[in-house]
Amino acid sequence: MPKDSTKHTNPSSKVPPNTSNQAINRFKKLQQKEILIDTIFKAIIAKDTAALSKGITLIESAQKNHTKKAQQLIEKCLPYANNSIRIGITGVPGVGKSTFIEALGNLLIEQGKKVAVLAVDPSSTISHGSILGDKTRMESLVRSTEAFIRPSPSGKSLGGVAQKTRESIILCEAAGYDVIIIETVGVGQSETAVHSMVDFFLLLKLAGAGDELQGIKRGIIEMADALVINKADGDNLLRAQKAKNQFRKALHLYPLSENDWSPEVLTCSALEGNGINDIWGMIMKFLKITSENGFFNKNRIQQNKFWLLQTIEEQLKSSFYNNPEVKAILDSKIEAVQQHKITPFAAARHLLDLNKKRKNTE
Repeated sequence: MPKDSTKHTNPSSKVPPNTSNQAINRFKKLQQKEILIDTIFKAIIAKDTAALSKGITLIESAQKNHTKKAQQLIEKCLPYANNSIRIGITGVPGVGKSTFIEALGNLLIEQGKKVAVLAVDPSSTISHGSILGDKTRMESLVRSTEAFIRPSPSGKSLGGVAQKTRESIILCEAAGYDVIIIETVGVGQSETAVHSMVDFFLLLKLAGAGDELQGIKRGIIEMADALVINKADGDNLLRAQKAKNQFRKALHLYPLSENDWSPEVLTCSALEGNGINDIWGMIMKFLKITSENGFFNKNRIQQNKFWLLQTIEEQLKSSFYNNPEVKAILDSKIEAVQQHKITPFAAARHLLDLNKKRKNTE
């Protein structure tokens, strides 16, 4: 488990100051030109946020000529990664995720930590979530030199968006960020993807939303390491306390997870800053327990395995649908299936054989 310390044992700290300045200056001079991967890498480990943004843009690029360069950059950064605490935060739109993340981020920065905020929102290509507005909502956090906020564009493929976010985590860790917060909009399948790349998964809730007794979505409850009732202030304080008790009772119905941690329920007012210290203390308690019982490392190993298989599936799917011969007859096969001229299984087999035959001739 990464140490809760303002001074991380990160290889990037070994970069001599003059080397760091030289790397950053070279990067700035070449920003408008074709940038070498080695130049971006050296600037990233020198903690240059412009280089970090450039690197993440390269990772997110759909251009084929960028894919190889992005992979080279990730491989260079990998030895400098895995020193952060990764926290996933989800909740429906309007629950106050941006305000909560800003309050938590400011607290961590006050403790001497560097905080990166990434976002996963595959729900829409037009921003039905909150991520495109995160930089405007987190006004004080975005001004801090110790914070990095990256709104990621929505995509048609959940797997693709999530994969880019996971790779971005590696670059943020190489740039020396101690805590990586991954935000999801709280609808669709994004929670599962985020859960598979974080150490601690937190679910934000509102009192009086009508789902206290139902225990909300069972799948998300089973993934959550903690539930936090936000906006526990003013006239809503009593309702928040009531919701807290109801959620606690609901959680007792779930079996203890393999990490020996029983999910906790807390309240907070992100707007007023109340309860944020308690939440961070709870997260540190969770990390201490899971580090001591071996779950922390086991979980990260399982996540790597999951993303290996996930990446293989994504690559195979992409290769299949981008095959020109498959593209040429896919619509006709779909039409034939709809008209009951061929079974779905036979059509699929024909397309797969066609794709395999092309691969064998390449």
